[in-house]
Amino acid sequence: MATMADVARSAGVSVATVSHVLNGTRPVLPHTRQAVLDAIDELGYTPNTLARSLVTSRTRSIGLAVSAISNPYFTEILQGVEAAALEHGYSLLIADPHDDPVHERKVVQLLHERRVDGMIVAPSADPGELVAYLGRHKVPTVLLDRVVDSPADGSPRFDQVCADGAEPVARLVTHLAGLGHRRIAMIAGLPGLSTTSERLTGYREGLTTAGLAPDEHLVVHGNSESAGAEQATAELLSLASPPTALVTANNAMTIGALRALRDRGLSVPDDIALCCFDDFAWADLFSPRLTAIAQPSRDIGAEAVRVLLDRLASPDRPARTVRLPCTFVHRTSCGCAEQPRGSGRTEGIAPLTSDSSEQPLTSVKGTVS
Repeated sequence: MATMADVARSAGVSVATVSHVLNGTRPVLPHTRQAVLDAIDELGYTPNTLARSLVTSRTRSIGLAVSAISNPYFTEILQGVEAAALEHGYSLLIADPHDDPVHERKVVQLLHERRVDGMIVAPSADPGELVAYLGRHKVPTVLLDRVVDSPADGSPRFDQVCADGAEPVARLVTHLAGLGHRRIAMIAGLPGLSTTSERLTGYREGLTTAGLAPDEHLVVHGNSESAGAEQATAELLSLASPPTALVTANNAMTIGALRALRDRGLSVPDDIALCCFDDFAWADLFSPRLTAIAQPSRDIGAEAVRVLLDRLASPDRPARTVRLPCTFVHRTSCGCAEQPRGSGRTEGIAPLTSDSSEQPLTSVKGTVS
C-alpha cells in the first residue's frame, strides 16, 4: 500500500507539501499541486483518515440527526446534505431520533462521541435536553427545518436553516378564499414543532387577509402523520357545518386526508377542495392533481452544510437563521381548471395583500385516489 512518503517521492516534493495538498492547510503552487494529485492517482494512494484526525483533531465527518428519514421530504434533504458534504470532503453519520426527546438526546450524544466535526439536527417538539447538551459541549450545530425559540434578545442560539413557513400557507388560504370558500379548515402538524406553529400562523393570517373570521373548530392536529390526519379529517367532516376546503400541513397528512375523503365517498374538488404544504413526486399523478407548496428540500440540506462549514471556519461568528423561499405549485385539487402544460404553473410566494381576488370557483371532476 502506497504511503504519503511514496507520493512525495514520486511527485518530487516534501511530505509536508503532500499534506498541505490533501488537507488544504497551506496554498500550494498549481503545478506542484497537480504533480501531487497525479502521483496520488498513479500510486493509488488512500489517505489514512484516522491518522489524520489524530493530528488535526478533525474527522471530516458530520453527524446528521433527522426523524422520519423515509419521508420523501427528509429523503430529499438528506440527498442535499450528502451531496454538499461529499463536495467538501466530508462523510456523514446518520441517526433517526424518532421525534422522541429522550432518544434524540441519546443519538446526538452517540454522534458526538464519534467525534464528528459538527452536527445537523432536525429538533423534536421538546428539544430542551438537546439544546442543553449541544450548548454545554459547545458542539458546532445547525438546526434543520425546525427552529428553536431565540433568547429574549432575539438572537438565535444556533445556526438554523429552514423554509418559509407562514406566508406560503397564507397564500393557500387566500387562494381558496378567492375561489369562494368561506369554511377553510387546517390539518396542522405535531404540537410543539416550530413548523406547526408557523403554518398555523400563516393559516390565521390568510383568513384575516381574506376577511374571514377564524373558527377554532376548523383547526385540528394530524400530528404530522398519515393516521393522525385521517382521524382529524373525519372529525372535521362530522361537524354540523363541515369545511368546504382543506389545507394540510405536510405530505404525510395529505395522504391521510385523502384516505379519509375516499372512505366517505367524497370527491376532490367537487365535494371539498384540497391544498397541501409539501409537494412530492407523485402529487402530479393524483386525480385531481394536487395544488401544493413545494419546499426547496435539497437546497435546505445543501445550505445546512454550507452554514455548518462556515461555523467550523469561524466558531465565534454570530448565529444566523437562513430561510429559503417556497414555490406555489398550481394544479387542480383546489378547484381551478387544468393549467396547460408548460404554461408556468409554479410561482414564487409573493407578499400578501388584502386583495385576494382569484378566478371564480369552478367545478372540476375528479376522484380521490
